[in-house]
Amino acid sequence: MSIATHTQATNSVLRALSTEENQRLLAHSEQVNLTYGDILCEPGKQIRHVYFPNNGIISLLTPLDGHDSAEVGLVGREGMAGMALFLGISVSPVRMLVQGTGTATRMKAVSFRKELKRNPVLQLELGHYLYALMAQVAQTAACNRHHQLGERLARWLLMTHDRVQSNKYHLTQEFLAHMLGVRRVGVTRAAGLLQEKKLISYRRGNITILNRKGLERASCRCYRDVNNIRDRMLGGAVGHSTS
Repeated sequence: MSIATHTQATNSVLRALSTEENQRLLAHSEQVNLTYGDILCEPGKQIRHVYFPNNGIISLLTPLDGHDSAEVGLVGREGMAGMALFLGISVSPVRMLVQGTGTATRMKAVSFRKELKRNPVLQLELGHYLYALMAQVAQTAACNRHHQLGERLARWLLMTHDRVQSNKYHLTQEFLAHMLGVRRVGVTRAAGLLQEKKLISYRRGNITILNRKGLERASCRCYRDVNNIRDRMLGGAVGHSTS
């Protein structure tokens, strides 16, 4: 991970702060580049930093059988990675893995705790975000149990699309399989069906969203339900792209 230069913080939590509060927080932070595949924290390990993504994406993964893992949450510019610290807990329950290259505002845990105590607006914004994140985690658990892989893949691509604000991004089949907690062959089949319907183009790990509205129709209701909850709490912090 490297330090980012000339990067403007566009994270919605930080943008909700006053100019004075924002400047004070940023004075104890740094802008960093998030690189696809980087592990920011492992489950059971001390949280040394919190991350407020600007345009990068951080996946929250939980271990399965001590070997594989499945995604339970996705953090973009609407929130913060390292929410256990907000609850006063210094150990991460999940793996924090960079899924989408971009930038983030990184703050040391000790500095974050100090700022949280003195900043009621930050407390309120993170409280709202925590509720939205809990809804996302709960809906993801139900979705993984009851919905078809093709619907789940469409939902996941839409969630990623919302956060990267681009119709093109890089995701290997192996990475997608880990995110969805399935075998790679299952991802191949599901992505192939979406390609046949001309909703996406998928080649050598490069995904292009061809038909956003069609992808929404192919997704289960979980995508819309989570967005409705998030929009009520956060005021539409993650925009819905169109194509």
